Amino acid sequence: MAHDELDGLLRSLKVWSPDTTELRPFDPDTAPPTPLPLFTAWLADAARAGQPEPHAMSLATVDEEGRPDVRVLLLHGADADGWTFGTHSTSRKGRDLIAHPYAALAFYWPALGRQVRVRGPVTAAPAEAARADLQARSTGALAAALTGRQSEELDSLDDLRRASEAAWSHAREHPTTPAPTWTLYRLHPRSVEFFQGDPDRRHVRLEYRRTEFGWERRLLWP
Repeated sequence: MAHDELDGLLRSLKVWSPDTTELRPFDPDTAPPTPLPLFTAWLADAARAGQPEPHAMSLATVDEEGRPDVRVLLLHGADADGWTFGTHSTSRKGRDLIAHPYAALAFYWPALGRQVRVRGPVTAAPAEAARADLQARSTGALAAALTGRQSEELDSLDDLRRASEAAWSHAREHPTTPAPTWTLYRLHPRSVEFFQGDPDRRHVRLEYRRTEFGWERRLLWP
């Protein structure tokens, strides 16, 4: 695609079309004193609005040389202590979190014109928590974890197919098999921002910030 074609395509794309997006009013004065109940309500709203995979999120990390990276993965859970996700400790993001145990999450639900951003330090959960999380998921999730070698160089798709088929077979026959490098990580939020799009571009941004006295809230300019 030529540069002019790309520019033309980008200018032609619609943002928050009324046919696909419902921009709901958001009064920050009605928001709860802590961010988790609002996040839970917004996630449920996105699911009811037909947003595909509303639990998908972007995870941003920084490597040992300070270079940022980002990828999309799934939220495994959230409670008052933090948001959880899983990956191999030997993967690129796992190595990043060893070098710099601080990360950011971003959820985007275009069906409602909403975003949520979460930032804070990250810790690894105990190994038994990672095993329980993996066993509570699908056979495919266990097979993928057992395939392992995430982020390593792959010589061919045939190598991936053979390793994956063996992992699937093992996961079906031994569903409680541990995956040694599979790790459950918990991001402990220091700030959580809620963004509600507005048709007149007067977007509402509400940020929760954790202090020694608990959560405080403030509005941000869009």
